[in-house]
Amino acid sequence: MKLLDCPMNGPRNIDEFQSFGPLRQAPDTDSAADAEWARHLFRADNRKGVVVEWWRHVPSNFFFLAERDVVTNEIIRTYAPGSRP
Repeated sequence: MKLLDCPMNGPRNIDEFQSFGPLRQAPDTDSAADAEWARHLFRADNRKGVVVEWWRHVPSNFFFLAERDVVTNEIIRTYAPGSRP
């Protein structure tokens, strides 16, 4: 059984979680063109190494961030959105 350390609920079975993809900077809402928004919404970087991703603990509906190595699938650390290290 693989465990994921939820910042609010502690170590839990990974089956209790849902991934929402990488943390990305949104384009400027006032000046971004349609093409820039389309790229932001529909194209993934798909890079190797460590990425910061949004995750949700489903039973408590708590959203948090996790640093995960996409090559080894190792979760390095997790933290609440307002407490990014």
